[in-house]
Amino acid sequence: MYTFKKEERLCNKKLLEKLFRSGSSFLCYPFRVSWLQADAVLPATVQVVFAVSKKRYRRAVDRNLIKRRMRETYRLHKQDLLYAPLQEQNQQLIFSINYIGKEITDFKFMDKKMIKLLLQTCEQINASHVKVV
Repeated sequence: MYTFKKEERLCNKKLLEKLFRSGSSFLCYPFRVSWLQADAVLPATVQVVFAVSKKRYRRAVDRNLIKRRMRETYRLHKQDLLYAPLQEQNQQLIFSINYIGKEITDFKFMDKKMIKLLLQTCEQINASHVKVV
């Protein structure tokens, strides 16, 4: 399942507002992640939004390049590192990945950091799940 379908994109303004208002976040340079376990039933197990600061990267070409690389690394690793653990626990998640790096990094570096980010997200979800129960 190495696809990234429309249902997996977070576009709902209410969910985005809720995510940034009451979600948890952490830093995994060059990414900043905000996440929230979904209350309502989502069309996909995980809905995600990718963002790059317009203030830091003025040219749309640069922002698009970074977002394209982020989406590709996410698409390659989401099934094994994120979907499988969430489906075992019957949970749904919304989260955002913001690029906060000072320069445009190559694909290999982003790939390595995305793996670390997804593993760290699962750890935090499990830690918060244990506290609730």
